[in-house]
Amino acid sequence: MTPDAVLDEFRDAGALLEGHFVLSSGLHSGVFLQKMAIFSDPVRTERLCKALADVIVARFGAIDIVVSPAIGGIVPGYETARHLGARAIFVERDPGGPFTLRRGFSIPAGKRAVIVEDIVTTGLSARECLASLQSEAGEVVGAACLIDRSGGRGEIGLPLVTLVTLDIPAYPADALPAELAALPAVKPGSRVIPVG
Repeated sequence: MTPDAVLDEFRDAGALLEGHFVLSSGLHSGVFLQKMAIFSDPVRTERLCKALADVIVARFGAIDIVVSPAIGGIVPGYETARHLGARAIFVERDPGGPFTLRRGFSIPAGKRAVIVEDIVTTGLSARECLASLQSEAGEVVGAACLIDRSGGRGEIGLPLVTLVTLDIPAYPADALPAELAALPAVKPGSRVIPVG
């Protein structure tokens, strides 16, 4: 699937939004990728995650386990794992705590795992996910996402593959460009961050 075809999926789903948004990272942006508009459509989700699975295999080879950060990564993680013939597990956190594997999930010795995210902005969720897996016996070989909106600058600590790399500016609240500051801020993501 070409990058343009991926972006067309987001446009057709109404998932490529413009305005003033507070991202899950706390940064502000004029563009928001509403991935849940994608993940509410099983056929669209299947197309994108199959393409992501193909990219993962091409870069990392066979994968036994897909690990995703809850909540946003669970759907693409599961669907990508299905196309990889892999097991899908996830890390989750108690409010305010670090990500941890729970529910009996593990990465046993000899197993190869990949972290699957939805959208990468700074790489924070993937880094936190990776940190929670350090004591696992198996090997985490890389990370993957549908769209990397950091322009390739998101630091994860692993090689990252993606369907699309975009360079969408994101700004701290105290350094907004005038055109963005003139618009009211909307917080459409899942993390609780005050909008001020």
